[in-house]
Amino acid sequence: MTNQPENDEKLPPPSPEQQDSVLKKERVSRRMLLMKLGILLNGAVAILIATPIVRYLLGPVAGSDDYRRWIEIGNVDDFTDGETKLISYLNPFTDPWDGETRKIPAYVRRVSANDFTVFAVNCAHLDCPVRWFAESQLFMCPCHGGVYYANGERASGPPERGLFQYERKVENGKLFIKAGQMPTLSNRAQLIQEISPCSGPNSSITG
Repeated sequence: MTNQPENDEKLPPPSPEQQDSVLKKERVSRRMLLMKLGILLNGAVAILIATPIVRYLLGPVAGSDDYRRWIEIGNVDDFTDGETKLISYLNPFTDPWDGETRKIPAYVRRVSANDFTVFAVNCAHLDCPVRWFAESQLFMCPCHGGVYYANGERASGPPERGLFQYERKVENGKLFIKAGQMPTLSNRAQLIQEISPCSGPNSSITG
């Protein structure tokens, strides 16, 4: 039989007050951890929600250069005199993952050598896309019966004005438009009555 050392004494069990204190500290620590996780998650969700809103609000400021950007839409030789042709260009405000929605249609009419008109496809009534009918030389809106002449002027129907036009220029045999903004009454893609035709052999700007 072995003798245990005299100083080997068992510690007394914690009192109920000590046990309650330890449990309270554990509960407080657990609660603080959960609270911090909740704050982090709420912050992440708030950032995800706020990001597109902030981008929308700051878009006109941050993208001001895009509004002044000239977009090449083709060679001058791609268009025939007197012909109205449907083309598409890439919207400078989209992202690469937007796919086919990045493409914006427009109508290009070549009046003469360096005289071009570029129409938006949007009807001036309620923005429905108009269609060009070469046989009748008319643009027609399938939504509410708006009709426009080949030069974009209103022919009949509910629209009160002609088709909108883009600012355009011919430079070094290329046709460019200012495509950073969609045509409305309040921006520089103005009405056809306010835009003079292209002119000049190498470089011409309208708008």
